[in-house]
Amino acid sequence: MTTLVVQVAMEEEAQPFLDAASEVSEPVRIARAVHHGIVVGGRTVVLVQSGVGMVNAADAAVGALHRYGDDVLLVSAGSAGGLAAGVEVGDVFVGDRYVNVEADARAFGYEAGQVPGMPASYEADGAASAAFVVAAPQGVTVRRGSIGSGEKFVTVDIARGLRATFPGILVVDMETAAVAQIAHNHGVPFVSVRAISDLCAPDGTEFRTHLDGAAELSARVVLAGIARL
Repeated sequence: MTTLVVQVAMEEEAQPFLDAASEVSEPVRIARAVHHGIVVGGRTVVLVQSGVGMVNAADAAVGALHRYGDDVLLVSAGSAGGLAAGVEVGDVFVGDRYVNVEADARAFGYEAGQVPGMPASYEADGAASAAFVVAAPQGVTVRRGSIGSGEKFVTVDIARGLRATFPGILVVDMETAAVAQIAHNHGVPFVSVRAISDLCAPDGTEFRTHLDGAAELSARVVLAGIARL
């Protein structure tokens, strides 16, 4: 059976999965990442807490693939910032396309967001993304859309530039595109399920206020989808 690896960045994003589990293994540390085996809905899932940021996320994903093999579905879960108009705090996005908003080699003819030699964006696994959308719990708004990722926490000034350069991106975080690139390089399926904690406000107050709620919403959608995979 395919191993399901759910990767989050922060303790707050891991906690809803631990709370929902009927069994939790002792933690195993691989580099900076912390791995737990958890049982949810009768299925064993690997929960990986990577730490914040693109490099930590990529490192954790590689560690998971080396430990659990190539028959893996990688799922990135947790919070995100709403970038586009119409996105609201509490919305959950199942990403269908992932872009590294830090990459800029346009001087050499590449697209904004494209690392030389790599695709301009990374696609979600269709079957997995559909399962998470269909499994949305009652009362939770689940949408599809493009997710951008970079090393900056996106505040209002940064958001203006991103909207101009990447008009198709709806939400932003600091991990998804890195894990998507690792999945692409290793040929394994990937999907990101992110709940909106803030709307790229001038500072981090809105994020801190809504982080726990966003983590809970993202986990609810992922846990509901696991039963359909």
